[in-house]
Amino acid sequence: MADDANDLGYNFYAPVERALLPILDIHISKSLLKKIKQQPFEIKINTNFDQVISACGESFKGRESTWINAPIQQTFLQLHEMGYAHSVECWDGDKLVGGLYGIAIGQVFCGESMFSRETDASKIALVHLCARLYMGGFEILDSQFINDHLRQFGVYEIPQEEYVDVIQNKMITQADFILKEENSFEILKNYLTARQK
Repeated sequence: MADDANDLGYNFYAPVERALLPILDIHISKSLLKKIKQQPFEIKINTNFDQVISACGESFKGRESTWINAPIQQTFLQLHEMGYAHSVECWDGDKLVGGLYGIAIGQVFCGESMFSRETDASKIALVHLCARLYMGGFEILDSQFINDHLRQFGVYEIPQEEYVDVIQNKMITQADFILKEENSFEILKNYLTARQK
């Protein structure tokens, strides 16, 4: 992370407690579930990674500074080109209205940041991410730190040492983020069905 958007470098952090989200058992409120089923946005992946990470790095009222600076954006763009970094995007016509990005290594997905320009867009992107991770065989959804936004989804913490032990094997076992032959809403439908079992 950078100290702010104008910083020319970045720092590496290892939190004492690592925050994770449960992929299958993420908490979805009744109101959010109802909105998701109405399909208010078109869900795409990796169609405009550059725009997603730029939007995540924008400042706004209540968050005047951000840790996503130019070197971090450039690094993630390179990781995207290499097939490691991915975006989940919510589109309203030709407008990108929300989304998130992160890195997939084996069965581990490390969520980096999300943004929303319309109500619930980032929340809907997160649920679609979980659906894709579940269907693709991922085991870990790492959110790094707990914040108020993630608490509503059932984020929990484990000690960093335990996290390192857990991901050793998970990072070398292959999972599939792209799910090339699958439609986003079919992926979601299968995920919601699996949650009811």
